[in-house]
Amino acid sequence: MAKRKTPKGDKIVDLKPKAEKITEEQLQKVQNTVNTLNRAQLELGMMETKKHNLLHNIINVQDQLTLMQSEFEKEYGTNDINIQTGEINYKDGEADKKD
Repeated sequence: MAKRKTPKGDKIVDLKPKAEKITEEQLQKVQNTVNTLNRAQLELGMMETKKHNLLHNIINVQDQLTLMQSEFEKEYGTNDINIQTGEINYKDGEADKKD
């Protein structure tokens, strides 16, 4: 068995003083990184808010379209309308229903 170089009970003492602060360059780099992250998170939150509002708007427009379709169904007997020309697309026999 090999002999120990330092006796078992002796402690090694580090005489080098411990740093109290990081360097100015390191501080600047970490601050810039954190600021970039914060800005990105803020932008993402703003986008999510816009997305949420757009989803509400889509639901409102869909409700309006459903209401219009039911009105067309009552008035014309169908809601199958060509949205380019306004032409009503009656299925066989539907044209006779209205008259």
